Amino acid sequence: MFHGDDRSAGREREERGRGPVASVELIRGLYEYHWWANRRLFDVAASLGEEVAAREAGTQFSFPTLRRMLAHIYGADWAWLQRWIGTSPSPTKLPGDEIPSLGVLRERWDALEREQRAFIQGLTVTDLTRVVTYRNTAGREFRLALGPLLQHVANHATHHRSELATMLTVSSGSPPPTDLVVYHLLRTGQMAP
Repeated sequence: MFHGDDRSAGREREERGRGPVASVELIRGLYEYHWWANRRLFDVAASLGEEVAAREAGTQFSFPTLRRMLAHIYGADWAWLQRWIGTSPSPTKLPGDEIPSLGVLRERWDALEREQRAFIQGLTVTDLTRVVTYRNTAGREFRLALGPLLQHVANHATHHRSELATMLTVSSGSPPPTDLVVYHLLRTGQMAP
């Protein structure tokens, strides 16, 4: 809850593109969950094989196949990491569609996750307020603080993981849950894997 001048300071940060400040530990925890949930659904998709992963699931999904949906999450994570480290690619589309198989995607994703981990582990409180200037896939320039951008990427994947879960349910029955509370219960040993 904001009190007194805190509210105007928050608005001022928002107007300058710096956004609200999150804690480094919260960001690290969010990414541990992000990586866990991504792997959990990727493993189910991989267990179904390449044929099922390439099968069209319908135009109601953002990306019509399991492989393309996973590739999109990978591509978005990759593009944002590049923006955060200052190399700001400005592709007209995200990488991922050109990846021929889940096996190749897994290799690239594992390498990306290692890079993300190193970046996230190296964060400081000051980094979260650093303004990142980037271009979207349409070429438009934006400026926002790193903290909200870090939150965006994990939240973006949540949307597509829900689509993956629906696709997996149709293909093979309900996948394991990816709820945040399940992650914490498993991590603390209060729930069996």
